[in-house]
Amino acid sequence: MRKFMWKKAAAAAMTATILATSATVLQAAAPPDGYTNAQDTVEAYGGAYSNWMTKWNSTISKDREQISLSPGSDNSSVNFAWYTKKSAGVQKLKIAENKRLTNAKVYEAEQTKAVTDKDETEYVSNKVIATDLKANTTYYYSYQKDGQWTAPEKYTTDNGSKFSFIFVGDPQIGSSNELKGAATEEFYNAQSAAVANDAFNWNTTLNQAMEKTGNKASFVLSSGDQIQSTKKKSPNKAAWGSEIEYSGYLSPDVLKNLPVATTVGNHDADNANYTYHFNTANASELGSNGKVGGDYWFKHDNALFIMLNTQDTNVEEHRQFIEQTVAANKDCKWRIVTLHQDIYGSAEHSNEPEITNLRYQLTPIFEQNDIDAVLTGHDHAYSRSKMLLGGTKANDYTDNEFDAELEKDMDAGENPTTKTVAPGNIKNDSTDEKDQKYLTYLKSIMDEKAIETVKKQGSSVINPEGVLYMTAGSSSGSKYYDLVPRQQTYIAHRWQEDVPTYSVVDVTENSLTINTYRTDNDEKIDETFSITKSKGDTTSLNAEIKASESIVKQKDAYTTESYRVFEQALTGAKEVAADKKATKDEVENALKVLTNAKAGLEKKATTKPATVKKSTAEKKVVVAKASAKLKAGKKKVTVKIKKASVSGYQIKYASNKNFKKAKTRNTRKTIYTIKSLRSKKKCYVKVRAYKIVKGKKIYGSYSKVLKVTVK
Repeated sequence: MRKFMWKKAAAAAMTATILATSATVLQAAAPPDGYTNAQDTVEAYGGAYSNWMTKWNSTISKDREQISLSPGSDNSSVNFAWYTKKSAGVQKLKIAENKRLTNAKVYEAEQTKAVTDKDETEYVSNKVIATDLKANTTYYYSYQKDGQWTAPEKYTTDNGSKFSFIFVGDPQIGSSNELKGAATEEFYNAQSAAVANDAFNWNTTLNQAMEKTGNKASFVLSSGDQIQSTKKKSPNKAAWGSEIEYSGYLSPDVLKNLPVATTVGNHDADNANYTYHFNTANASELGSNGKVGGDYWFKHDNALFIMLNTQDTNVEEHRQFIEQTVAANKDCKWRIVTLHQDIYGSAEHSNEPEITNLRYQLTPIFEQNDIDAVLTGHDHAYSRSKMLLGGTKANDYTDNEFDAELEKDMDAGENPTTKTVAPGNIKNDSTDEKDQKYLTYLKSIMDEKAIETVKKQGSSVINPEGVLYMTAGSSSGSKYYDLVPRQQTYIAHRWQEDVPTYSVVDVTENSLTINTYRTDNDEKIDETFSITKSKGDTTSLNAEIKASESIVKQKDAYTTESYRVFEQALTGAKEVAADKKATKDEVENALKVLTNAKAGLEKKATTKPATVKKSTAEKKVVVAKASAKLKAGKKKVTVKIKKASVSGYQIKYASNKNFKKAKTRNTRKTIYTIKSLRSKKKCYVKVRAYKIVKGKKIYGSYSKVLKVTVK
């Protein structure tokens, strides 16, 4: 759904197709620009589309009993859902490691009332969760359709060490139909033709994506809007209005072997049919809009997937769900959130206040819970953000405050190469008061200050603290939106050439890698992008921490100073061990510091130690208190020390005012640069001077503690 007219689609061309029920009629129509005409694709050549239409008209369009697979709670399970006629009674599913299904495990489906179709046929929804599946194993399953067992279908588990998934946006099957949902034969014919068109392209996308993964993708992740027809806009507001679209959506053969993790979009949200067709894992009441259920989660290998129903605007419930889910799955290294709205997108929806308002409600929650990536849809155009951290709302605005200006700004169409100026759209020098207010609003939501300075290695960012936001283009070509005329500052790359797209995401222990492709020529539309976590092995560190715990009970046996150093080292080691983003160097340093501190523990003396007299020369030495100033730079701090008659200076710095895990540097120069600091972090510094007397350093007192924020 959008607030603007769908400008790119040609109504006249679509009208020519409304009576089409076969490929012959459809081929005579000129396709509008707003969607991909399946007949014009390479996959349609050689009679393929004609054969598809024959199959569509004879069976698929009438089949409400296709099965859907969804990811289970983890790798060891998979969820099933399918319709059968109410009159058929309780149905079953069986699964085994052989095609003959000998020694199969048999499950009795849990049934709920589903939809009554246009022909008055009453359906129920059947749901089964198959459990205790082994890694790297091929299974075969069969299920009952009105009491008859289906031919066996395959389901293969991965090896549990690394995996790939396919990310798609807005199949929105049936969206290429421009006619309104009036209960007329004209509408139903147009809907059937549109669904057939979009489902054919949807098949193409999934087939290409699977081929790109070597047929080894573990699941599909969809960012919402599986179908077009909401209940509200269906003929007579009938629940069955979208069922032909679900028939098209579930038609790809690949979906018999591949689970789909669906997200609730605005076109899914008002019809309970969504919950009948999909069996989501770990479903929650939190985030429920009262129609299609709430948020849910699943994990796969070392990755946690959090699926939000943001048609529910109660952000506090989403917060609770995310926090509870993260707390229950602390072992997962990767945390990925999926929601429908493109809160950091770059097409027509992206600048709407209702979208940006949601952005500033959700991003703090994502950042507080160390989310790595947020995958969205809604805008039918591809975009990838920079790594973002700390975006803030600059002003208050209402959901519809800029509707007129948004439409006016889009009238001239997209300008993908323009970043700040939009020729032909609302211009920067406009004298219109509303235009200027709108432009001020646009500037406030660019979020330039939220762009994280990251360490990069090629196209990979290393141990970022921020979040990646990615919006998928249309996966079926059923509808396209223009990019906004001004590319937002937070955007790293965006693309719209009115071609269906898909992304392949590869997940390993240390990396998450994304490649995105167009379906017409199989070329990438963006560079390969990776997030790398060079997490160090904490095995030795954890062992040393455990061994050091006994010392805590004997703290009174050691000198105050040596135990203080040990205590600080132990606390720092625990922090590093618990930090999922700790690098190899940080782990090794924490281990070294703890080991040295442990070795440096001094037992309290049983007798009063002899007084060591300072030499006469040392007694006469006076070292003045040092004075310094700080200047912040990019990932560095420059220390300027007031020159004194001394041998040199000692600089002590840390990221905290208590100087825990502090580092020291000695220098003879009055200007010293501390490098390799973290951006946007505080740096605390104190300096003292020293003189060398008979080969021994005599220190003066420290300067006052100075602090500065690193750029």
